[in-house]
Amino acid sequence: MAKMNPYLNFDGKAEEAFNFYKSVFGGEFSAVHRMGEMPGGEHIPENEKNHMMHISLPINEHTTLMASDIMPSYGHVLAEGNNVQISLHPESREETEYLFNGLSAGGKVEMPLEDTFWGAYFGSFKDKYGIYWMVNFEKNTQ
Repeated sequence: MAKMNPYLNFDGKAEEAFNFYKSVFGGEFSAVHRMGEMPGGEHIPENEKNHMMHISLPINEHTTLMASDIMPSYGHVLAEGNNVQISLHPESREETEYLFNGLSAGGKVEMPLEDTFWGAYFGSFKDKYGIYWMVNFEKNTQ
């Protein structure tokens, strides 16, 4: 069965928020990646380069709190409803496709499943009930 983690979106405050969460939960960040580090990052506006592309804080052995900042230069707008997503981490490519296709039925695909530069098979969507989901299969775990 896939792992399920909360995924939060911020408007430039992901790092600040996660330093706060770390002060409460303790532990260490397991990932910190900035927008300017991704492929094409040199074309991102200076005021967004230091924003979080992805940050993770393990809470316990079963749960990791994750987040990113939106990118206004790409037309992203943070609104109530898209500031929290459920992030699924399936155990196989087949399970990824099953969960993605099943849960997105009748909804709106934001990013179709595809191989990513971070080494995952990833896609995101809003389901027919307005809930936002991400499905992320780490290919190096298969």
